[in-house]
Amino acid sequence: MIGAVPGAVVCVPTYNERENLEPLVRALLEVLGPDDRVLVVDDSSPDGTGEIADRLAAAEPRVDVLHRERKAGIGRAYLAAFPRALATGASHVVEMDCDFSHDPAVVPRLIEACETGADVALGSRYVRGGGTVNWSPLRKAISRGGSLYARLVLGVGTRDLTGGFKCFRREVLEAIPLDEVRTDGYAFQIEMTYRALRKGFRVVEVPITFADREAGGSKMSRAIVLEAIWKVPALRVAALRGRL
Repeated sequence: MIGAVPGAVVCVPTYNERENLEPLVRALLEVLGPDDRVLVVDDSSPDGTGEIADRLAAAEPRVDVLHRERKAGIGRAYLAAFPRALATGASHVVEMDCDFSHDPAVVPRLIEACETGADVALGSRYVRGGGTVNWSPLRKAISRGGSLYARLVLGVGTRDLTGGFKCFRREVLEAIPLDEVRTDGYAFQIEMTYRALRKGFRVVEVPITFADREAGGSKMSRAIVLEAIWKVPALRVAALRGRL
């Protein structure tokens, strides 16, 4: 279990990430401060990822593990992780993928951005200095198109709304009614940033380079893309009706 009050908790959802988890956790521990923590959220991975997480936690007091009964999507994993992280008293909560598509070395930059004026620091591929590597033209089109679509429908200026590498000040997560968030995947990332903006919080985009995974399998699916397509207008309607 996490012991002393941490400065930041980095939440890392996992499902079948046995090749990536230990290297990622060790890379994070090298760049995080002594009071920061890593929370691994494993959805009962059949490949043994959860057992690796337990071994790391047993050896390192800055690592904690939250086991979930089944695979339920990245949005559900984060919604389980956020209250756990907040309960430790953490001042900042970070989201990141386990597959090294999000560079662990950037995490301190996101935390620093929130310590110096941002309420949400979003690792952005689509601002000056950001980008992607090892992506197919189709994936680039889907990602850029999805962010543009969400930005136009929701009427906001944030360029990388589908981005999932971000740091929240605890006050942001406390202000968002997490039990009302029903989205997953791209749509979850869009909704969390949109809700933060609707609450008047300041979202700052920090340029990042997003690299495609080298080990393990992608969790992207057609259902995730389709969910984002129809949930984005639903978010806009909810906002217009004063429900966000």
